[in-house]
Amino acid sequence: MEIDINTLSLKELKDLNVQVTKAISTFEDRKKREALAEVEETARRLGFSLSDLTTGGTTVRKRASAAPKYANPANRSETWTGRGRKPKWMDAALKAGKSPDDLLI
Repeated sequence: MEIDINTLSLKELKDLNVQVTKAISTFEDRKKREALAEVEETARRLGFSLSDLTTGGTTVRKRASAAPKYANPANRSETWTGRGRKPKWMDAALKAGKSPDDLLI
């Protein structure tokens, strides 16, 4: 498509400018849609859906909950697994001269 812009009127040039600006702004979106359609077609041809291929390998691993390992000597219902931030009672006991072995359940 070749346009001789020297033969266009001012109105035609402005209309062309609007069309070109719109085409530029939507170019990336069009290309993404085309690529997505092509990938979906390839997946479908191989017997999969795109969601089968994109979510199949990303599983979230959760740690099993740990059993309490330490207990507050002043209040045995306050426990800590040894994971994460130390509770205040654990810090206080350590500062008071107790060892972690003294606080084991």
